[in-house]
Amino acid sequence: MERATELKHDDQHLMDILAIAEHRDQAALVRLFDHYAPRVRAFCLAKQPGANLMADDIAQEVMIRIWNKAHTYKKESASLNTWVFTLARNARIDYLRKNSRHQSDIDPEYLWQKVVDENADPFKDAQQHRDQERIREGLDKLPADQKQVLAKVYLEGKTHKEASEELSLPLGTIKSRVRLALHKLTIYIKR
Repeated sequence: MERATELKHDDQHLMDILAIAEHRDQAALVRLFDHYAPRVRAFCLAKQPGANLMADDIAQEVMIRIWNKAHTYKKESASLNTWVFTLARNARIDYLRKNSRHQSDIDPEYLWQKVVDENADPFKDAQQHRDQERIREGLDKLPADQKQVLAKVYLEGKTHKEASEELSLPLGTIKSRVRLALHKLTIYIKR
């Protein structure tokens, strides 16, 4: 049953991308936004936990790219998910390049000559460990209802609507809890 529902959603998403490409259908974009924006945010946050503003900016940029490039999607070349997440990966790379805070006169070739273990990055490991601890502590401080909604949306990859249906809660309640939980997590993490 779940697989049939998934296939039904995939067919709807394909029809939506075609409607955007051919008719600039805004309702189709809204449906794709509801489905893909949380997933793109989760993708970005998995790469950089706590980077909520970056995740929001990239999700928005991906949706703009979907709107502008829908006509370039070819289902024979890739699944819609693959195409969207390629857009997300590229948008993330563009975002990081554009917003890079560090400029250096060091030649990258020099750095590569001196690397002993290419997997060792103690600074990155320490920062990631610290971020994970802060996120874990922040999650522990959240009320159970907000934790439950975050788990549905970000860990299970559900849309707000799907979480609303599964938890038998109004869509507005789901969105409010997500927004409140993310705001609280941001405060906990910055401490």
